[in-house]
This record gives sequence, C-alpha cells and structure tokens, in this order.
Amino acid sequence: MSETKRIKSVLISVYHKDHLESIIKKLNELQVKIYSTGGTKSFIEQLGVPVTSVESLTDYPSIFGGRVKTLHPKVFGGILYRRDEAKDREEAAKYGVPDVDMVIIDLYPFQAAVAAGEPEEAVIEKIDIGGISLIRAAAKNYRDVLVVPSMREYAGLLDLLNTGKGETTLEDRRKFAAAAFNVSSHYDTAIFNYFNRRQEEPVFKQSFTEGMTLRYGENPHQKGLFFGNFDELFDKLNGKEISYNNLLDIDAAVNLIADFDEPTFAVLKHNNACGLASSGNLTDAWKKALAGDPVSAFGGVLVANREIDEATAQEIDRLFYEVLIAPSFTPEAAALLQGKKNRILLRQKGVSPERQSFRSLLNGVAVQDRDTATETVAALHPVTRRQPTQSEAMDLVFANKIVKHSKSNAIVLAKGKQLLGSGMGQTSRVDALKQALEKAKTFNFDLQGAVLASDAYFPFPDCAEIAGKAGISAIVQPGGSKRDNESVDACNRASIAMVFTGVRHFKH
Repeated sequence: MSETKRIKSVLISVYHKDHLESIIKKLNELQVKIYSTGGTKSFIEQLGVPVTSVESLTDYPSIFGGRVKTLHPKVFGGILYRRDEAKDREEAAKYGVPDVDMVIIDLYPFQAAVAAGEPEEAVIEKIDIGGISLIRAAAKNYRDVLVVPSMREYAGLLDLLNTGKGETTLEDRRKFAAAAFNVSSHYDTAIFNYFNRRQEEPVFKQSFTEGMTLRYGENPHQKGLFFGNFDELFDKLNGKEISYNNLLDIDAAVNLIADFDEPTFAVLKHNNACGLASSGNLTDAWKKALAGDPVSAFGGVLVANREIDEATAQEIDRLFYEVLIAPSFTPEAAALLQGKKNRILLRQKGVSPERQSFRSLLNGVAVQDRDTATETVAALHPVTRRQPTQSEAMDLVFANKIVKHSKSNAIVLAKGKQLLGSGMGQTSRVDALKQALEKAKTFNFDLQGAVLASDAYFPFPDCAEIAGKAGISAIVQPGGSKRDNESVDACNRASIAMVFTGVRHFKH
C-alpha cells in the first residue's frame, strides 16, 4: 500500500484549546470527519464545524465523572488496525470499526497540578488515562495514523495540512510518532517521580523535553548540550550564547546568593567566590566584593540579590566580566550594561525547585539531597573559654555561608561581612588556610579581628595555631574530630573564640 496517506477522519480530545481553532477550520476545509467528546466537542461546535460525538460511535456515554470516554474497541480498533493487513480490514468491517486516520491530543496538566501544590486528590485526577493511551496507540500504528501528542506540535501540524493538503508521508508520521513517545515517556516519568517522591523505590528517572545546544563543552573540542528550561529561571537581556562553563558558574552563583538576605554582591570564578560582601547598599557591596580579589574578578561571573541601579552599573562597567545576574535592572542600568554586545546579562526570575542534585559517574548516576543547611547565630555552639562577640558571630555566619559553597578542602577568612581571602580545592586543610592567608596578604587586608570558617573539622590543631599567629579572633567549624580538644586548647592559648556547628559542608 502507498506510504502517502490522506487524512479522512480525526479524533480530537484536548485539555487546552489554545491555537486549535485554525486547525479545526483547516480540517473542515479539507472535509475531514471529526470525532470528539466533552469540552473539546463543545469547542468545535461553537466554531460552527460539524463534529461527531465519540459516544455515538461507541454507544456508551462518558462515565465515572469523565474517567472513561474513549476507552473502547471501536475507538482503539479504528486507530490500531493495520490497513495493509487483509484480516485486520475484514475484522474492522465485521465489527463496524471506523478508520481513525489522525489523533490530536493534549494531556491533562499533571505536572502543573503538582507544581501548584494541589491536594493529592486533585493531582490524581490530572493523571490522563484515555489521552495517553490514544497517543501510544496512534504512535504504534504510525504507518497508517498521524498522531499529534501535544500543543507543541500544533504549528507543525498546521504547516503539514497546508502544504500536504490533507496528505501525509511515512516520514511525516514517523516524526510525529517520535514526538508522541517523547510526550508519553516524559508524562509517565513525572507521574512515577510524584509517587516515588519518598524514594521507596531506588530508581533514577529524569526527563527533560527542552534543551539548547551550547557553544561547546568544558573545552572547545568537547560538544556541549543543556537539557532544561533555562528561560523559566532567567530572562537573557544581552550577550553571546551561553557556554557550558557559564552554566556551571551561573548555577554556583545563584545557589550562593540565595543564602544571603542583606544586599549582597558576589564575584565567582570557576564556581568559587573570589569576592563577596554584604552591605547596607548594593554599590558599597560591589566595591567591597571586587576588592576581595580584583585580579581573579577579571572575566568572572557576578551576581547580586538586589536591583542594579545606574550608580552600581557605572562601577561594574569598568570591569570585564562574562555574566551578570540580578533580580532586576533599572532602565538606565540596563542600557549602560548592554553597551557591550558580548556581555551576558541575566534577570533572575526564580530559583530551581529541584530538591536533589545528581551527576554522572562511572557507569551510572549518583544522586543526593541538595545541601540546604544554612547555620544561624543561634546554631553556633561555643567550645572555648572566650565566646564570640556579636559582630564576630555575625561574621562567622557570613563566612560559613561562603565556605559552604567553596570547593573542598576550603577555608574562608572574613571581617565586616567582607570576604578577605579563601583557599579552596586543596588536598589538605592547612594548604587551604595558607592559600587564604596569602590571598588576604596580597590585597593588603588586616586580619586582626578577622574570622575563619572551615567546611570540615580540624583533624589536628595546626590550623588553629596558624590562625592565631595571623590575628584571627574567631573560628567556625563543624567539629567532630577525635582531636577536637587539641584545637580547642590551641584556641584557648591564643584567646580565639571557636564555635562548632555540627554540620559539615563538603563540596566536590
């Protein structure tokens, strides 16, 4: 039989009716017989287009509150019977099964119901049964039937109807079938993850239906792709295409800034903060953040948690950077910062709702809960004779937020809610401390009265001893070493106030 098929009949059952009108009118123009039910049938009737109810085809009404409408042999037989099989044709004729040459479906919005926090009873009712079954049936029989599985395919369908004048090729139908199985598998994954949200089943399933090609991967010789809805989180106001490394830095930046409530500016390089400060106004926070390491800031990623005004933009504009992220920009600031065409400006609209993070390794995927723990002053447990002053305690919390987002082993030095120096990604904690001290010294910071944060416990007293000689007045660390008492004794000898949090913040 010919691989080109003419569409003579269609079954339409959709949740969203947007952009459907032009398709209905085109099908009517092509003299295609339309079957439908429920709200979709009413919509078609309001357009003045003839439509046959599914109920008249099946001799069964919509029952159980609409749970069962299209689940009937005459419906699925009309979709699934093979037109080139003589026995199938005979059975279709014997049982009065009509041809259904095309199926147009838009599923109940299950994921939207989950995202909106609807009660479980409402979420369960958004699990589409008939629609998903029709999609799979039509896709399976793509040699004879065209399947349109979601609103996203409407534009392509209309183009096809206009150019093909009601005829489709095998290639057309196979392409739409692939889209159909993409829709059905994504839908089923969302349902599974909803039911498995407590992870009773040790199963990893993720599905992304949107993606973008990146300039390249981590290096120019590597191909790079991003799967996810970037536009859901950001408006891109300016700049070149986003790279793989940009995405890593953007992710690190928004996770870091989310832990700060005061006006805060951070400068990141290779996923680590090289400058960060909180202040009463954003311009001052920017100047202090930049002062933390003006050398590393070149070509960095900048992030703020307040609107960028013109005064702040003028200061930022003096620096070459890759990406600037903020919740908003004044018109004057945006106009100024858009002056350089390659500079990426992102207006952040939200934060990722994901509760877990995962990465590929070996021959599988490792999954963990995100580190959402953020210690407060009340969570600091003094273990030394001298307790931190109020200003030291606030700086300890500030420094601990930064070290949480720094690559391990990590040490952060801060004073007056300004990052003075950090050491990260080192194979020993002593090396991380020495790196942090050297950074602070390079940019002429006075460490007398500064505080130190460590992402994990001190295995030996050496870090406390070195910190005391450098003028550090207070230390925050998780505690938990068998030799904690040695570090406590070293702090007592140097009149350092040390507090434990009981929470480790390794980041690899």
